[in-house]
Amino acid sequence: MLVNLAYGRTGLAVEFPDDRTTVLEPTYLDGLPDQPGAVREALDRPLGTAPLRELVMTGQTVAISVCDITRPMPSATVLPVVLDALAHVPTDQITILIASGTHRATTHDELVEMLGAAVVDRYRIVVHDAFDDTQLTSLGEVEGRIPVWLNRTWVEADVRVTTGFVEPHFFAGFSGGPKMVAPGLAGFKTIMRLHDAEMIRHPDARWGVTEGNPIHDGVRRIAALSGVDFSVDVAINRDRQITHVAAGELGAVHRAVCGVVKRTAMQAFARPFDVVVTTNSGYPLDQNLYQTVKGMSAAAQVVKRGGVIVCASGCADGFPSHGEYLPILTERDSLEGLLEMINAPGHNRHDQWEVQVQAQIQQHAEVLLKTDGLSAEQVRSAHLTPIDDVGAATREALGRFGPEAQLCVLPEGPQTIPYLSEGA
Repeated sequence: MLVNLAYGRTGLAVEFPDDRTTVLEPTYLDGLPDQPGAVREALDRPLGTAPLRELVMTGQTVAISVCDITRPMPSATVLPVVLDALAHVPTDQITILIASGTHRATTHDELVEMLGAAVVDRYRIVVHDAFDDTQLTSLGEVEGRIPVWLNRTWVEADVRVTTGFVEPHFFAGFSGGPKMVAPGLAGFKTIMRLHDAEMIRHPDARWGVTEGNPIHDGVRRIAALSGVDFSVDVAINRDRQITHVAAGELGAVHRAVCGVVKRTAMQAFARPFDVVVTTNSGYPLDQNLYQTVKGMSAAAQVVKRGGVIVCASGCADGFPSHGEYLPILTERDSLEGLLEMINAPGHNRHDQWEVQVQAQIQQHAEVLLKTDGLSAEQVRSAHLTPIDDVGAATREALGRFGPEAQLCVLPEGPQTIPYLSEGA
């Protein structure tokens, strides 16, 4: 069969054997016919709390957490409806907080793209900076020895509202909901604890798991400590159209949308595969190797121990050169050396979690990489095996496991997450 893999800007057509290949593609859902209307109805019929317009009094200050430019949240659709529900509150009492985590600052042009010019021109917008201590205030600590430093404007507001979108996350379980507080509006110290080696190596810090996942458990505790008065979460399709929306009490909303997303974006299998071919969903999501670890992680959920992952990722931006991913990745000559370094007491550096996840995957299965953005030498320096031809490499890998070997192909990478059913 001929399968088009999402690769860079152009895609990559590859032939795979018909008789032993399972292709797993995202379930496409049409956007709701009236998306602003659906958001409005969710605000008027919330889960577990009163409608937003009834919760907020005219004299109160309001902080609204929204996604930054790295997330495909349709804020330009959702936010105006939320602000309309707050029309009785003077605009100078409302602050829109860009939940950046440790990402770079969002530019003015990006704010206009994300939120719309009318919102940018009319409302106070604060781009959260996890590294700026003057923006932060301490709320002490929550269970799990997690220090809680949060954006001061958020903490001091009378009413706090989150807006986010839900998708499976490779170590936090699902995005959206309480993640719009932490790491979104958290300080660097908080974020580093949530992403440290102890957290990342926990067996339940993985796709689709929230309860018992120490990262998500910590995130929920931080959100509860700060207090969230109202939440809006959406599910979206690849065109950034809203397919489901819920609003109201944070926990109820997030559980409801996670349930929808799990049914549409995750698929259970009874047995692992010998070989899994994956991507990182094409450009812009596959623009560097750091991001490509997500595609590898999706494949790792269903590849057998000692199996092979074949990953195709454009990596037009290389490793990339900024951040600490590359320095950490190349600081040791082996995967074992990397994990020993990262797991050493007191070792906690920005971006180390991506190296840790990658190394854990490679201890489970061999990873071959097809890319045009890195040389073969650079791929080897990242502890990966370079390949030129995905089809040939896949056939060779299948040949290692005999005529009954089974192949899974994820053409859109982590847009759909496979997982092994209980007892598999």
